[in-house]
Amino acid sequence: MKIDDIKKSALLIDGEIFFNQSIKNLNWFNIGGKTKIFFKPNSLKGLIDYLKIYESRGKIFILGNGSNVLFNDETFEGTVIKLGKNFKNITLLNKEAIVAGAAVSQKNVSTFAKNNNISGLEFMSCIPGTVGGGIRMNSGCFEKEFKDVLISLQLVDFNGIVRSIPAEKIKFNYRSTELPKDHIFLSATLKGKEKNSVEIKKIINDLILRKELAQPTKIKTCGSTFKNPIKQTDKKVWELIKACVPDQISFGDASISDKHANFFVNKKNAKSADMKSLINFVTKQVKDKTGVKLELEIVLVE
Repeated sequence: MKIDDIKKSALLIDGEIFFNQSIKNLNWFNIGGKTKIFFKPNSLKGLIDYLKIYESRGKIFILGNGSNVLFNDETFEGTVIKLGKNFKNITLLNKEAIVAGAAVSQKNVSTFAKNNNISGLEFMSCIPGTVGGGIRMNSGCFEKEFKDVLISLQLVDFNGIVRSIPAEKIKFNYRSTELPKDHIFLSATLKGKEKNSVEIKKIINDLILRKELAQPTKIKTCGSTFKNPIKQTDKKVWELIKACVPDQISFGDASISDKHANFFVNKKNAKSADMKSLINFVTKQVKDKTGVKLELEIVLVE
């Protein structure tokens, strides 16, 4: 991939550009090699300028908090884009709606809503990803999903064209959204209901407690590895894994959490190949023993 002209243009673009950048510390697994280019735009203009210079010379991957991605150990032959601080703004639209930048963490959205007496976004306090990731994955927990609170989203495509799309024009699925991959989400307008912040805080605390009791914390994990196979069985994916996969199975430093069987863990220095071997082993075991074909919830970046 030819990048000489990008190096020459780097000082003219509103953002930070790094070459052959390590991506190991940019994701929760702490796994991965390097990316040819790492770009952190400071503004929408900087992002559009970069897209026009970059054109279609290589792959582009949009990185949020890195809480559900598995990178390869080899170099990513393209650009990893991580939106900068100007995409982290949150503003009040009215008494029951807010506008949140795509780089804002969903936890911060939940806190902002609480502080402004807006209920309905409490579930986001338990989701580690960003607003942009929430849109792309239709993330959710405790019987609520991103689609339930979305009014509209604002985006730019890889050609630099900015537009807004109302939620009713978007097809959402379980843990996915049918929007083209060449869309970079800029912000989302989200709805809730007026409620006293004290009551909202109680709901948030209850949800966080439920999460902490059920899921591992403070470890190198990207959360749920597989989607629940809701169309194939009424069993949760962790139940299938628990029933089909031997305890203490590991590949290198890639293992399964003792606390939640759908959380895969980098115990120390796991490689991408180790984690993929574990994923493939579990997928085969569950398929052979139950007939259920598991589908990944984490995103493989290749």
